[in-house]
Amino acid sequence: DAFQKKGHSARVLSPEEAEKLAKDQVLVSEFKQLKLEKEAQKNWDLFYKRNSTNFFKDRHWTTREFQELKACREFTDQKLTILEAGCGVGNCLFPLLEEDMNIFAYACDFSPRAVEYVKKNALYSTERCKVFQCDLTKDDLLDNIPADSVDVVTLIFVLSAIHPDKMHLVLRNIYKVLKPGKCVLFRDYGLYDHAMLRFKSGSKLGENFYVRQDGTRSYFFTEEFLSQLFKAEGYEQVVNEYVQRETVNRKEDLCVPRVFLQSKFQKP
Repeated sequence: DAFQKKGHSARVLSPEEAEKLAKDQVLVSEFKQLKLEKEAQKNWDLFYKRNSTNFFKDRHWTTREFQELKACREFTDQKLTILEAGCGVGNCLFPLLEEDMNIFAYACDFSPRAVEYVKKNALYSTERCKVFQCDLTKDDLLDNIPADSVDVVTLIFVLSAIHPDKMHLVLRNIYKVLKPGKCVLFRDYGLYDHAMLRFKSGSKLGENFYVRQDGTRSYFFTEEFLSQLFKAEGYEQVVNEYVQRETVNRKEDLCVPRVFLQSKFQKP
């Protein structure tokens, strides 16, 4: 069973959860933090080596959640150019290409191994997509995509893996290839998501920023932080809200509170 609501209020913690977070104030050492930043690509590459294409489920919910993928067309069969920034192994890319024959997709990922998995997928076709390795914080997207040419950029569970000090560089990079009047569709971890509360002591890198055991990192967004981040790079806010989802496991009598931030920001 799942229950979902959208809105602008952050999730309210239980007293036990608030106490746990209040206690966990010790940060990972600066030396280890620098090492994690330096080895970020290696850690994601190892993640894909271990999990192959099996870790994430195909995201058939994307067009349901983001009606804009259809709504941004001016006429029914209009060909759309999209960029999936941080495509992983194509769990979002391939369902979209299957569902919509009038899409050409650019897709990039930090991990060379993930990009190879995409290229080996039976659905991969150079006529319908161009996939390339890219560090969005420093590799210029204009090397692979013409300026002002993309109708929609999807940024789904990507920005959270990047150091908060470098997130603005990703948004600046994307801005250059997005057509004026077109949008970035964003979905990522929200403040007090279940995953945030499960980190053990000694995993904290900074405010709302944690490291997993495999060395990959995750940031948990507040609505205000995300809004400021996009607006500082010249985007206009269209929608920016929390999606709170409670998944109930009746057998084990467990309630798992998931919190995401789902947003849409437009290039003027």
